[in-house]
Amino acid sequence: MKNVIFEWIKTIVIAFAAAFLINVFITPLQVHSVSMNPTLVENDYLILNDHAKIERGDIVSFTSDIPFEEFELQSFNFIQKFQAGDTKNLIKRVIALPGDQLQIYDGKVYLNGELQEEPYILGDFTFGDIYIEEIPEGEIFVMGDNRDNSLDSRSFGTVSIDKVQGRAMVRLFPFNKIGVLE
Repeated sequence: MKNVIFEWIKTIVIAFAAAFLINVFITPLQVHSVSMNPTLVENDYLILNDHAKIERGDIVSFTSDIPFEEFELQSFNFIQKFQAGDTKNLIKRVIALPGDQLQIYDGKVYLNGELQEEPYILGDFTFGDIYIEEIPEGEIFVMGDNRDNSLDSRSFGTVSIDKVQGRAMVRLFPFNKIGVLE
């Protein structure tokens, strides 16, 4: 009887330890917008790596100061409303890192003077004329892949790396699209 009780306790402790470690290093995320189409679509379910080094081209989730609109909150179920908080968490692609020079001109993106090939974007035009001599230390410049329908650094500026929740690593749902994100 002692062995059975010990095995139960051991199993419970291992389960709690595994759950704790998973929650410390990864975060689940559901996509609620079309700003990352065609790479990500509404209701994709992702896993974020909370401690990944951020690099150009990564898809990251970050907190913003942008409040939810009433119609957005109405589309959430009870659990989503509870998890969402008062402001939006956004998911975008990292375009430029600290120290990079960035220019958006004539519908194209130039990074450190070089035209960027962006096969992941929807369409082939990036609106906005932007020139940033140097992305500040501790900041990143982000844009959605759906450039015509994305609220991103072109409108609210660079994002503090401290606001990044994690890098999107894996899509878990829908099942026919399970895989590592690139």
